Amino acid sequence: MKRNILVGQSGGPTAVINSSLYGVWKEGKAHPEAIGTIYGMVNGISGFLEEHILDLTALPEEQARLWRTTPAAYLGSCRYKLPENLDDAVYPLIFEKLQKYQIGYVLYIGGNDSMDTVSKLSRYGNKIGSDIRFLGVPKTIDNDLVLTDHTPGFGSAAKYVAAMVRQMVMDSEVYSTQSVTIIEIMGRAAGWLTAASVLARRFEGDNPVLIYLPETAFDIEAMLSRLQALLLVKKNIIICVSEGIHDAEGRLICEYEKEIGADVFGHKNLTGCGKVLENIIKDRLGIKVRSVELNITQRCSATMASLVDVDEADLCGQEGVRLALKGKSGLMVSMRRSSADPYTITYEGVDVNQVCNQEKLVPAAWITKEGTDLDKAFIEYVYPLIQGESMPPMREGLPVFIHRS
Repeated sequence: MKRNILVGQSGGPTAVINSSLYGVWKEGKAHPEAIGTIYGMVNGISGFLEEHILDLTALPEEQARLWRTTPAAYLGSCRYKLPENLDDAVYPLIFEKLQKYQIGYVLYIGGNDSMDTVSKLSRYGNKIGSDIRFLGVPKTIDNDLVLTDHTPGFGSAAKYVAAMVRQMVMDSEVYSTQSVTIIEIMGRAAGWLTAASVLARRFEGDNPVLIYLPETAFDIEAMLSRLQALLLVKKNIIICVSEGIHDAEGRLICEYEKEIGADVFGHKNLTGCGKVLENIIKDRLGIKVRSVELNITQRCSATMASLVDVDEADLCGQEGVRLALKGKSGLMVSMRRSSADPYTITYEGVDVNQVCNQEKLVPAAWITKEGTDLDKAFIEYVYPLIQGESMPPMREGLPVFIHRS
């Protein structure tokens, strides 16, 4: 008997999250004997509770393929936390709606919190003896999901960060007066994306000369001392910092000047550590300082996406459908680096319960020079992920994206 697919997107978007949607759609269409309608949740599980869904089945291939080069989340996103208590009334309500639309396979594209949703729904399904299959398709620019070599979205964001930092390095060299530029990059507890700024260097000793990740405690006095020494031999200094850097006591640097709020998952709304450091350096060293916050451009730059990343996101979506059709449930699609040279990735399913609510940090062995630089092992790890160019089609000088009607 044919069953229907329900696919959703959740959490912060990436430049390639829609490529995973395309992979789900493409593989779903390839099995007409098993799959009937392909539905999309509008605004994730939150929207599905309101029965906000789209029938994606009849979308023409030429339009669907635009998902591969369209940033943000085509279906819309949400940050909705399902109750820890599986006896909560929301669970039978969700399953009632799944039955109403004859859903046999649910694929949820997202990061850590989205995998938490997959975990809870699959566990509730097991509890009531449901045969609906729940699969997680990974995404996050933070690259902090465990049990996978990396996550779709990270490669493109890393490519963007490295390219933007390299261009800012060039700009900083225009004037002969001493200056410091602080570039604030996304990353709460994991500094993978900030670490990618090391790729901006053109030669030994090039900017950014200082890179600070949240994996190590940040010492303001040590930073000032290093800056003073560097400014004796280098006119212009670039510093890259993760938004989540903190001192030895665990206090976030962005909280030094203001209190910050949190979302429903308890994640603090981090921003502003660059401005805090700008003010400190100005006051203490009396030189020209500016701070730049890359912000959401890191996750939505489809015009600088990595082709490797786009293709891998697509293949992760396809693998999710294949696993579902094999009767698998409660798994997240995982990428395993089966060969480093040549770079080769294989796809498999891992227990989503071992993924959700965990964080993969940059290995301590890859962080050098008292927490201010990265080892070559990191460069060898990240370099394959930024390869190839993926440009959206252009019209009148601007990119063409697919929009939800």
